[in-house]
Amino acid sequence: MEGEISDNFYHLPAAEVMKALCATPGGLSAHEAAIRLRASSSRSLKTASVSSSFELFLSQFKSPVTILLIIAAFLSILLRDISDAGIILFIILVSSLLSFWQERGATRAVKELLKIVQTRSVTLRDGKETEVPSEEIVPGDIILLRAGDIVPGDSLLLDSDGLYTDEAAFTGETFPVEKKAGIVPVDTLMSARTNTLLMGSHLMSGKGKALVVITGKDTQFGMISARLRSGPPETEFERGIQQLGYMLMEITMILVMIIFGINVLLHRPALDSLLFSLALAVGLTPQLLPAIISINLSAGAREMAKNKVIVKRLSAIENLGSMNMLCSDKTGTITTGKVTVKEALDIEGNHSEKALHYAWLNAILQRGYVNPIDQAIQTSYQGDVGDYIVQAEVSYDFFRKRLSIQVRHHGDNKVLIKGAFNAIIDVCSSVELPDGRIIDIGAKLGNIEERYRNLSSAGYRVLGLAWKNGTNDKDFTREDEKEMIFLGFIVLFDPLKPDVQKTIKTLQETGVQLKIITGDNSIIAVNLARQIGIEKPVVITGRQILEMSNNALLYQVQQADVFAEVAPNQKEKIVLFLKKSGNVVGFMGDGINDAPALHIADVGISVDTAVDVAKEAADIVLLNQSLDVLIKGIASGRKTFTNTMKYIFMATSANFGNMFSMAGASLLLPFLPLLPKQILLNNLLTDFPEMTIAGDKVDDLSVAQPHKWEIRFLRRFMIIFGLLSSVFDFITFGILLFILKADMITFRTCWFVESVMSATLIVLVMRTRLLFFRSLPGRGMLVATALVLSFVIILPYLPLAGYLGFARLEFRYYGWMWLIVACYVISGEVVKRWFFRKSINK
Repeated sequence: MEGEISDNFYHLPAAEVMKALCATPGGLSAHEAAIRLRASSSRSLKTASVSSSFELFLSQFKSPVTILLIIAAFLSILLRDISDAGIILFIILVSSLLSFWQERGATRAVKELLKIVQTRSVTLRDGKETEVPSEEIVPGDIILLRAGDIVPGDSLLLDSDGLYTDEAAFTGETFPVEKKAGIVPVDTLMSARTNTLLMGSHLMSGKGKALVVITGKDTQFGMISARLRSGPPETEFERGIQQLGYMLMEITMILVMIIFGINVLLHRPALDSLLFSLALAVGLTPQLLPAIISINLSAGAREMAKNKVIVKRLSAIENLGSMNMLCSDKTGTITTGKVTVKEALDIEGNHSEKALHYAWLNAILQRGYVNPIDQAIQTSYQGDVGDYIVQAEVSYDFFRKRLSIQVRHHGDNKVLIKGAFNAIIDVCSSVELPDGRIIDIGAKLGNIEERYRNLSSAGYRVLGLAWKNGTNDKDFTREDEKEMIFLGFIVLFDPLKPDVQKTIKTLQETGVQLKIITGDNSIIAVNLARQIGIEKPVVITGRQILEMSNNALLYQVQQADVFAEVAPNQKEKIVLFLKKSGNVVGFMGDGINDAPALHIADVGISVDTAVDVAKEAADIVLLNQSLDVLIKGIASGRKTFTNTMKYIFMATSANFGNMFSMAGASLLLPFLPLLPKQILLNNLLTDFPEMTIAGDKVDDLSVAQPHKWEIRFLRRFMIIFGLLSSVFDFITFGILLFILKADMITFRTCWFVESVMSATLIVLVMRTRLLFFRSLPGRGMLVATALVLSFVIILPYLPLAGYLGFARLEFRYYGWMWLIVACYVISGEVVKRWFFRKSINK
């Protein structure tokens, strides 16, 4: 086993730490890394998959009511009522196994999908650069990092170049922290350990090489996670489900206690009354709701994966269905994302080969941040870098918005710098004329700025380019970015995607408003907005946001179409204020500076080609950066939301009706209306078709607009349709007692059959706002419904009927039952149309 080393590795020489970890400058061998990975698996932050299935199975029995029912069943065994207890335990086991099987399948499907978008790290294995999943990094690995990468373990920095990290989660410091190789004193505070990279932090700029010392639960990140035990914030849907669950449990338990008390007062057997009350509680609570939600969400995730949308956090699907506001950068969504160099110009607007050459050198020699702009510049010029030596580099970051590189060529040292136009102008004191003369920039500043505005108005993205003579000093820093000579412009073009206007119109028709957030200047932003069909775009700049009060910003974010010249921290602020305005906000981003906004949005959306920190912060990852793909994902999210709500509608209304029916029957009848085992079997049979709801068809009407969780709407639905169900239960009681003169066993048999039939068929009505015959269910639900109906009709004639407490029924009973069920279904349609019409008009 490799050597051990303390948490205070930051005050030791790199060679000593490497020796303690049995590491080498060329990295570990693949064989040794595999051994260490197995040895450290118990300390991983990932949940162990070995025990997950067993834990999932046990979780099916964690309901207090179910536990009490099992205890009561064993108590009845002690009292020698073995057959009834055995049947009850068998029904509970079958129900739990069905739920477990569905949830396990859902969990496995999601794990497979998440493998597609896992973050990866570059490490040295067998002396070669190798890309591996970040969770496979082990102590002793040598990792290579660049801007956008997430640090996979607490590490000692061996080498760096302009490396700045974001450690806000550990230190509270919002500004990037500079990191350099070296040794710091043992008593140095965490925020001052400049030679240490912490797991979970990410590189804002630069590049570096580090030795991984600690991974998993033993890292600073792991220890903080263990103390806090806090998961991601609850979604609105999750909070609503929790509120609904509490409400139903309170009502159920109160009524169950009342029913138990009444039965005891009526001198019915105490054990039978207890089992009846507990079985009723199981039947009345929507115990399959967690499983149904998991099944629906995993089915939605699989369907979205077919549309190239990978869901990392299942609960985000519900928010995606509720989303009514989407914030996105223009690159790759509105435009093609394939940036090309239109031209390299001098200050007079003429082609400049020198400007193109300098820009190309800056782009091809930098190593800090891979980006589309540098890639476009690299392909625009054919040159040879063989004689150029990089002396120093100050990598691009989103605060300076420029990239500097000092090169040496045949004894000549030059500093080449490019970036956002204003960021370059700010560090220039001189300007180079087309004839090569260098003069003070003041004489030409007005002309330079006017040319910049004209190019921007034409829809081009314009970078500034500057240079100055360098020295032999290899420690060129950002403080040396001054007194530069402005050389010219790099004009970039990113064309609009084909049919983008149609795509945006489709997005708006689905109830989602698009807001563009860009770092480009307001002139480009206005031009872009007009190109995509916004005749009079409302544009707010980052400078205006700084000057606005919170109340003014709360109003203005609603009105704006485009946010331009936005700083990284302002993206997060825009999303936050849109949420405060009552919107469900999605944010689409792929860069380092997008991570805070991705995290705070209701739905964080990134792409598979994004930097690691953006993918890690996102809830949903697109395999294709396209609004068309996202529109399909939104439709899938709404379908999942709708199917989940179907079960809630059906379960709550039926449960509420059964509460009244059982309470009334207990008062009116001289015997228990149903035996405990019959109630549990009823619950199992009626839940069976509803477990297929994830594959049910969804009406176009249900995916046309965003959905929001409304507890008041659910409460009204539950009361109205619950009372309707209860009315027909009492009609059934009356017919059985006063017309058919049924005895106790016949009464129970008939009501059981009618109850299962009506509960199964009413699902076909409640699953859609349309007439049920105009919106047929999916094949799975139809088959399950037909099987349950067939089984319950022939159940009284099966050999096991006697064990369940049923008797054979005369055919006239079936005639009355079919009449009652038909009237119930028709009444359900009438009440449904009235209910939704009234709800829409409110």
